[in-house]
Amino acid sequence: VQLQASGGGLVQPGGSLRLSCAASGRTFSSGGMGWFRQAPGKEREFVAAFRWPTRATYYADSVKGRFTISRDSAENTVYLQMHRLKPEDTAVYYCVGRSVWNVQYYSPAVYSNWGQGTQVTVSS
Repeated sequence: VQLQASGGGLVQPGGSLRLSCAASGRTFSSGGMGWFRQAPGKEREFVAAFRWPTRATYYADSVKGRFTISRDSAENTVYLQMHRLKPEDTAVYYCVGRSVWNVQYYSPAVYSNWGQGTQVTVSS
């Protein structure tokens, strides 16, 4: 399985970005995909997840109301639309996937499929 993330960049505070993650080699039809992020000197943290069969979405409290995760099942792709970005959102964003859903979707330990990461920098 390969996960290819894209869409990162430099944006001013209050701006928007959309990240994409395309999966190839496997579908996650019984599991889900999501996003984690890691800022310099900090641990990797959960951002959002999409549960494929039920289309349920899950978010970290820090991004609720600002970020939206969605999917394109035909393209086996998940998106992260980010609005009202803050400097504290600056991090490398990683997409993840699991073939079978795990209730600990917020833990990086349950994911064995990781994308290469894309840098998001929020700065004026």
